[in-house]
Amino acid sequence: MAVSSKTRSVLWARSAGRCQYCNESLIGDLISGNEDSNFGFVAHIVAESPGGPRGDVVRSPLLADDVNNLMLLCYVHHKLIDVDAVSEHPEQLLRDMKAVHEDRISILTAINQDRAAHVLRYGAKIGSNESPVAFEHVRLAMLPDWYPADGRSIGIEILGSVLEDGEQKFWDTEPDNLRRQFESKVRPLIVEREIRHLTVFALGPIPLLVELGQLLCDIVPADVYQLHREPTAGWKWPADRPMVEYEFTRPMQTHGPVALKLGLSATINDDRITAILGEDTAIWSLTAKTQGNDIMRHPDDLMEFRRFLRNAYNAIKATHGEAAEIHVFPAIPVSAAVETGRVWMPKADLPLIIYDQNRDRGFVRKLKIA
Repeated sequence: MAVSSKTRSVLWARSAGRCQYCNESLIGDLISGNEDSNFGFVAHIVAESPGGPRGDVVRSPLLADDVNNLMLLCYVHHKLIDVDAVSEHPEQLLRDMKAVHEDRISILTAINQDRAAHVLRYGAKIGSNESPVAFEHVRLAMLPDWYPADGRSIGIEILGSVLEDGEQKFWDTEPDNLRRQFESKVRPLIVEREIRHLTVFALGPIPLLVELGQLLCDIVPADVYQLHREPTAGWKWPADRPMVEYEFTRPMQTHGPVALKLGLSATINDDRITAILGEDTAIWSLTAKTQGNDIMRHPDDLMEFRRFLRNAYNAIKATHGEAAEIHVFPAIPVSAAVETGRVWMPKADLPLIIYDQNRDRGFVRKLKIA
């Protein structure tokens, strides 16, 4: 039984004109007569004849024109499943492959225009390592919640520099470089209302990420993503999500320098702070009960961090007054660093003095946000 033109059209739509085995784009098919095209072949999962690959005496005639029994494949994979490796491609494997492909296409085509978001990529050097944030890696992490507006991204990248973040010259130049690139590439799009929503992918030294966050502030809605190491490296939020439990503690004294330690990725002992600011330092603390590099597993974890941090900024100002400054000692994931700057309100909050961990010297003051 020949496959009807209607069935063929439905199959083509479900697959978005792509091979359901390798996802290669297909242009035309054998019927179209375009001999130069990457042909799309209609393949049967259960063969249309009982003697064919995966054929069945009863089911083959019944399923010959059933779109759920058909796959759209390129020439290579049509030949693979029907000739070269039939035994390695049983019915259930092909049905699962077809279902995964069609589910992916269904999700993508269901996204409406309101889910378009501009992609902001920021990459800066960490130690002697470059940290590029490639568009081809981050764009997949947005789906299915968002898709890249205009199919491209805004890149703010500090790459190729001979300076390292342990050198003072790095901090003399790179914060200003970040601000200049933001003012030229991002702010005009915000002012002109071209950006309605941002997805932010940032990797670099923590103080620079805080600076990026304060540049973004809350003037435009944004989703900040986290680069994960386990179980699979990438920007997509993992499926598992033990909720982060935060602990916020206040100091006993209200005099002396004011410090805020953010201990999410690792523990920060108080003596590391008092060694810099003095024994009379009032140390406020926002930490996680269980710490680790991959602690941020879900957007809700970041939302809760923002809530705790907002309360911390308010409480510190209410306790220490308008003249105080907050010395921030962070051991936090990159997404939390961006949110540390985004939560800060320039007209309402106290100035932030951001420290960074140096392998040889411990915490070192790097930049001030005021």
